[in-house]
Amino acid sequence: MVEECRELLLTVTLQDSSSDRWLWLPDQIGQYSVCGVHDLLTAQAQPDLHQNSELIWHKQVPLKVSIFAWRLMKDRLPTKENLANRGIISVDSRMCCAGCEHAGDLKHLFLICLYHGALWSLVQAWLGVEGVESQVISDHFSQFIHYAGGLKSRRSFFHLIWLLCVWIIWNDRNDRLFRNKQSSLPQLLDKVKSYSLWWLKANNVVFSFDIHSWWSSPLLCMRID
Repeated sequence: MVEECRELLLTVTLQDSSSDRWLWLPDQIGQYSVCGVHDLLTAQAQPDLHQNSELIWHKQVPLKVSIFAWRLMKDRLPTKENLANRGIISVDSRMCCAGCEHAGDLKHLFLICLYHGALWSLVQAWLGVEGVESQVISDHFSQFIHYAGGLKSRRSFFHLIWLLCVWIIWNDRNDRLFRNKQSSLPQLLDKVKSYSLWWLKANNVVFSFDIHSWWSSPLLCMRID
C-alpha cells in the first residue's frame, strides 16, 4: 500500500506559488456536477454477481428458507468443513454426519452423500422427471428448475421444490448432529410432499387438493402436467 501511494505521488509537483484546491476529475471543467457523477457510474463495469443469487428468492417460500439458500450459494453455512477450516472443530471431526468417509462440505452434504444426495432421485421420481444431476450447487439449482421446461408456472414450482429439498437436508443434518435423531429417506420425501403442500396452500386459498392427490400427482394438482 505504501509503495502504491509513493508511485501515485511521483507525478505530483508541489509549487509554493499555487494554492491547493479541490478538483473533480470526471468532469472536464474540473468542477463537481450531477452529470459527471452519472457518467462516472454508468461507465463503470457492473459487478459480476452470480446469476443464481437473485433467483433463490421465491414469494411462496418462507423468508428464512430463502436466506438459508442465499447462504448456501455463498458457501456461508456452518458445515463441518467450514468449521474445521476456521479452527472451530478439529480436522478429524469434519467427516459426514451420515457416516460417509468424506469431509462434510457443501457439495458432499447436498449432492453426493449416499444418504442425503439420494433424496434428489426420489423427488424426481415423485415429480415424474429425469435428468443428469450436476455436482456443483449452483448448476444443480439451474438444472433442476429447467427440468420444468419453458412454462413459468412449472419453473416456479420446481424452484420451490429445490429450495425445500435443501432446507430439509440441512435440518436433517442438524437433527443428526445435535438431537441424535435420524429420519429415513422415505420420511424425508414425505416432508418434501407435506411442506410443499402447506407452503402452496398458505399462499393460495383456492388450492383445495387433498394430501392423497398431492402425494400421487403434484403436477396434475398444479395443472401444469
